[in-house]
Amino acid sequence: MDSTTPAQPDFRSRQSHHAAHDREIESLAEFDHVVSAHGTLAHYRVQAVDLTDRTDVLMSADPTGAVFLGCPMAPGAAARVAAAGALVFPPIPGLPFDPYRARVYSPDELYASLDEGYASTPDAASYDWFQQTRADGDVFASMLRAVHDDAVSDALDELLIGTGVVGVMGGHAMARGTAAYAGAARLGRELARAGFTVATGGGPGAMEAANLGAYAAPFDDGMLDEALLLLAEVTSFTPSITDWARSAFEVRERWPRGGASVGIPTWFYGHEPPNAFAAHIAKYFANATREDGLLARCDAGVVFLPGAAGTVQEIFDNATPNYYESRGEPTPMVLVDKAHWTERLPAWPLLDSLAGGRTMQSRIALVDRIEEAPAALKRLGG
Repeated sequence: MDSTTPAQPDFRSRQSHHAAHDREIESLAEFDHVVSAHGTLAHYRVQAVDLTDRTDVLMSADPTGAVFLGCPMAPGAAARVAAAGALVFPPIPGLPFDPYRARVYSPDELYASLDEGYASTPDAASYDWFQQTRADGDVFASMLRAVHDDAVSDALDELLIGTGVVGVMGGHAMARGTAAYAGAARLGRELARAGFTVATGGGPGAMEAANLGAYAAPFDDGMLDEALLLLAEVTSFTPSITDWARSAFEVRERWPRGGASVGIPTWFYGHEPPNAFAAHIAKYFANATREDGLLARCDAGVVFLPGAAGTVQEIFDNATPNYYESRGEPTPMVLVDKAHWTERLPAWPLLDSLAGGRTMQSRIALVDRIEEAPAALKRLGG
């Protein structure tokens, strides 16, 4: 371990702190604590907690105004709390995901059964369900997707309380084994070591590289060099997501307990699997909700690495609230690779023109090399 590396953010303590304030109960331990300490469930929100062994409590405690979201319980207990003034949303059988989930995902959860191939994982099953249900226009399915995405947003908000979040945006086409991928990884590592929470779109390419860098932050510098060499043996998630994901888990097994970061991907882009280096994965069905939520949470700024249509969209999705100051003070925006953003996809001239004469003009920068991004972010106030 590098003794100069700052401590990683304690996500779990912040999550518990927030849950105590908004009256959410998200685990059996929290349920037991509330009942023991207060003797009532009135006006609490109990989210995705298995209460089948708490029938005695449910039959006796006051549930007035409580809401139970996807909590398994005995039929008699469910009937009693509903009759006594609670609102009960029952679990939905047969789904590959929990629409009422109380936590964001982990890589291990999404990639369970990877040994049997990616097609056997919950991530793949959820994408298949999404493909089937969005094609048939079933209003019940669309409601379940909306409930799921709202639950994920709530969990993500709880996770990020008190953290300074820097977003790293970039394309999925950036291959492992390239200088650009290594640079993005070192950027993620430097941001994490500076105490920021790194957030990405959660997919492959530049996104994976930045999450990898944050994962590598607690280790000495040689760890990242070795990890990059191992990953370069499987350069892309095509043609095999299975091989691509397995190589990432091999790195994690060799260097366990890496640094935490956030990935925010979507099943809308089902061809882009989530990367395994983001400790916390907030995966959405609705891409618009995901895009807006990702950028809105990057309160310490965003670094835009070379990308294509998705990254261009993210630049101007971020620029619009900065332009109108609808989220308050404009946040820093750093675009990396002058040739890419002025010639190949000339987003910078438009962004620079848009910022002219406004507060956001002092919060944007174009740099040529990825190594310049942290200094630019600091200079802009990130």
